[in-house]
Amino acid sequence: MRTGRASGSARLSDAVLQAPVPPVWMRWLPAGYVAAVLLLEPVTPVEWPVSFLLVALPVIAASSLGPLAVAGVSVFSVCLEGLLAGSTCCAGRSAHDLWERHYVGAYVSTAVVGILGTALAAHRTRQEARLVHANSVSKELMRTLLRPVPRRIGNVRAAGLYRPAEALVGGDLFDLRATPAGERAVIGDVRGKGLPAVRTVADLLGCFRQTAYESGDLLEVAGSMERCIVREAGGAPDDELFVTAALVEYDPHAQRVTVVNCGHIEPVLISRGEVHTLTGPPSLPLGLGALSAERPRAHTHRFVPGDVLLLCTDGLIEARDPAGSFYPLLDRLHDRFAGRPAPDPFEVVDFLDTDLPRYARTLHDDVAVLAIAPHESPRTQDRA
Repeated sequence: MRTGRASGSARLSDAVLQAPVPPVWMRWLPAGYVAAVLLLEPVTPVEWPVSFLLVALPVIAASSLGPLAVAGVSVFSVCLEGLLAGSTCCAGRSAHDLWERHYVGAYVSTAVVGILGTALAAHRTRQEARLVHANSVSKELMRTLLRPVPRRIGNVRAAGLYRPAEALVGGDLFDLRATPAGERAVIGDVRGKGLPAVRTVADLLGCFRQTAYESGDLLEVAGSMERCIVREAGGAPDDELFVTAALVEYDPHAQRVTVVNCGHIEPVLISRGEVHTLTGPPSLPLGLGALSAERPRAHTHRFVPGDVLLLCTDGLIEARDPAGSFYPLLDRLHDRFAGRPAPDPFEVVDFLDTDLPRYARTLHDDVAVLAIAPHESPRTQDRA
């Protein structure tokens, strides 16, 4: 087991952002093109100025190399054209053919293409720098919204993970708070992407962080978040704005967990070597409550030391392997933790953080994971 990560969100914050690196074949393409040109002339049945093909070399180099390297490749291309033309002269033509107008046209064309290729490479480099800067801002934004999950908060141990699909901003959210009513957690997935989704995430997390400490049960917290989404949809305006969410409350003295599921993926419980979902009465996502007269309902489950409760977004279970099969979350957790000592939340999150990229090379949706486990000795302090 690796031991270097405090949580998934902390890992996102500590990541070093760099410009995208071209694949190996693209970096070696200029050298391969030169080799192909040099090998082409001996195998052709007629004599022709194969050096003219080198006119394209600077543009090929501009796809993966920097501006200085492209400028060097351009100079190399002109010199190689002259060398090939000179070898043709030595093979039977007069020396003045080296400066024959067709060859001179090739030199000038290569130089012009080289200048354009250098400018293209410089523009690409600037765009990559802007991309890195934008991703850095996105990283700081998500670090502000999805604060690192502490290893111990109140009466639970916890770990979190956030994996963005493309950009570092998305619509997944999670949070965990120690309140006078017990440890309360939320995980959710906002419909939509980009900055509008981030705004909804910020509003919803702010609502949860405020109402979680107020008197009232978990259903009242869900009601406040419902009203928050309705206000957000009215101000956008967005008639289709909704958020799937699951709220959890842990009572250490009763050793039970209460779940209010608003159209979200059911939580997964790892208990005594068994892995199963905590099923309960379903309800509509937050923001769609007006479509039904039935209100969300809470359901409780036993939650004792040694258990781990896993909350996740659909980006995890909808990740696909190359064959198109969904990520079998329950099976993977069962294979890893069944028949073994009770895992720590960090072990569960660390396993998913390692196993998911092996199963699905590309993520098409954001992934958020939150794992919590009761501490063996309940305490009444540090509930702030």
